[in-house]
Amino acid sequence: MADKYVLRVTAGPEYDIDKHVQVHVNKPDPIKITSEHMDIELNVRVQGYKGLPPNSPSTSPYFDQEPHAYNQDQYSIAFRFTPKKPTSNGTTTTNGSSSGEEEVEIEGIPATDLQFGNDFDHPIRDRLPPGINAGLNILKWWIDPGLEGDVYADKPYLYGPALSSFNILHIGPGSHDPEKGGLWFEEGAADSEGQEYRKTRGAPDDGKGRMKWALKKESKEAWVWEWGRTYGVDFFNPYVDFGELSIRLPGFHLPVVRYWDGKTGLRYVLRNRSTGQVYLVVLFTLHLKEDVNEDGSLKPAALKAVAEGSGGGDGGNSAAKSGKDEAVNGDNGEVTNGGNNDADDDID
Repeated sequence: MADKYVLRVTAGPEYDIDKHVQVHVNKPDPIKITSEHMDIELNVRVQGYKGLPPNSPSTSPYFDQEPHAYNQDQYSIAFRFTPKKPTSNGTTTTNGSSSGEEEVEIEGIPATDLQFGNDFDHPIRDRLPPGINAGLNILKWWIDPGLEGDVYADKPYLYGPALSSFNILHIGPGSHDPEKGGLWFEEGAADSEGQEYRKTRGAPDDGKGRMKWALKKESKEAWVWEWGRTYGVDFFNPYVDFGELSIRLPGFHLPVVRYWDGKTGLRYVLRNRSTGQVYLVVLFTLHLKEDVNEDGSLKPAALKAVAEGSGGGDGGNSAAKSGKDEAVNGDNGEVTNGGNNDADDDID
């Protein structure tokens, strides 16, 4: 059944998919997403990729590297980001008033606020499969204890603190290595200042240790994602098989297509818990092959389904239909494809 479908991945600084560009999955050149809140460079890799743009690589050398080869990881969302200090007002008073109290400078985004996870625009409770509660328990107890959410809500969500959600966290820009699939990050820091920051806050040197440490309230309260500092993060696992369109958790298997409503996409979001501000949206959408034109753009019925299911607009076809270098300008920022023309020509 999975052979009837193709996958499309878009990304942007907000939910509106007219502000997204199509991601060149498994290509080493990252896309660049710039808004008033963050500068971001993004790579998405999918093992066994069968999707858009046409003639995309089915895999990436990323999956041949460790620990991904050993883990048999199926996908990766890797990006580096630089939070920007608000231009209007970067301070707050100690009591939230203007009564003359000393103002306290906000250094960045508190780790208690920066979240990463999935959400949806509309209810999905009628499409949830039997055993979903068991699957969620496995997900939270075994894989990511920091997750919180409600899949039965009118707008379902599952978010975790970014500090504990990402498998790899690097203070610094990391590296770009085409032989490793593009953006590449190692747990740790690029310089002594970053190393000292981690050490003084008690963050372990290894990824698994840091993820466990970050579940503690005091750990999150001690960490701030600083304005102007660049961080590299990588989220990966072997549990979502986009090639076979299935979810495989320990003791739990879900064929996604059987419960898909024909329009809802899988949306990964980087957001601020306190303000609700969205910084990054990575959207995976599924389409019948018959709903895709030869050039990789979506036909009207597919556009309507994407717009209804995952974020309004015209389905993002105006910005993401071909994967070429394009900019999408909106109130919340500019999205540009980070690949060069030579890389794009490989896909055309």
